[in-house]
Amino acid sequence: METIKYENLALNYDNIVLEPLPYQRPLLMIGHGTRDEDGRQVFLDFVQAYQNIDRSRPVIPCFLELTEPNIEKGVDYCIQQGYSEISALPILLFAARHNKFDVTNELDRTRIKYPQLKFNYGRNFGINPNIISLWQKRLSQLDKPQYNPHNIAREDTILLFVGRGSSDPDANGDVCKLARILWEGSGYQTVETCFIGIAHPRLDEGFNRALLYQPKRIIVLPYFLFMGALMKKIYRITDEHREQHPDIDIVSLPEMGIQPELFQLLREREIETHLGEVKMNCEMCKFRLNALSGDNHNQHHDHHSHGHNHNHNHDVDPCAEPSAYHERIWQTP
Repeated sequence: METIKYENLALNYDNIVLEPLPYQRPLLMIGHGTRDEDGRQVFLDFVQAYQNIDRSRPVIPCFLELTEPNIEKGVDYCIQQGYSEISALPILLFAARHNKFDVTNELDRTRIKYPQLKFNYGRNFGINPNIISLWQKRLSQLDKPQYNPHNIAREDTILLFVGRGSSDPDANGDVCKLARILWEGSGYQTVETCFIGIAHPRLDEGFNRALLYQPKRIIVLPYFLFMGALMKKIYRITDEHREQHPDIDIVSLPEMGIQPELFQLLREREIETHLGEVKMNCEMCKFRLNALSGDNHNQHHDHHSHGHNHNHNHDVDPCAEPSAYHERIWQTP
């Protein structure tokens, strides 16, 4: 069975009603960044769509890494427009290193350049009813005959939930938690959680675990916002397993894409920055725990003291083997 594709139909902005903003300050929407041009463009389209719903203030796209415009250029634009206070939102699913550590460091760097600037930094999307509802609707569609021609029951189906994978155990734990929440009451035989990079088990192992149940159907759910290199990798690996197991219906859902549920969630996050209601889970942050244990070569993520030291050699995966991953996972950075 081919990968399921949901077309992003033209949104009717008149039907999307958002709560009014307390203040009219520019919004910096910060994406992870990708070398994949499809992934870059869909993020820009997403930002433009959010701007189209409410043109009362500028919404500026920028990226943490890998592509332009970067965060500094986004801030430059706001300064050029005469603003001295900005809301900044990380368009990230979970609070991992990028959210806790790297984005905040880049924002701090711009403060050196513009000491008059005030940031109101928002939180990631996290586990939210809007997103759960979006996936429940997608899964319900897969029960329809055109997507389930063999009429395979949910109790004969395994849900294979694929996260991006992070060097932050707290974020990986949230992936497992969300997968469980989505599975509860769904009727599927079980859910297996895996990752496409960094964390384990990886996607191939996720398929191996799913196959142990001898299912008639496997639904691959890639927990991603937008198309990009990792989504294409998930599709490629899924196609390989589909060829290896022609007796099993293997269906792959698409990424979330540009959806009304995400705009509603974005507005919640933007209003939080206006009202000063942003909260993060610092209790299980490995940067904090290492600082408390005396490992002070990286400081606690107080949003004002982060280093930025990425290694983007994608030809080398230092966490390829589970043993290597376990040796590295609680280290900082």
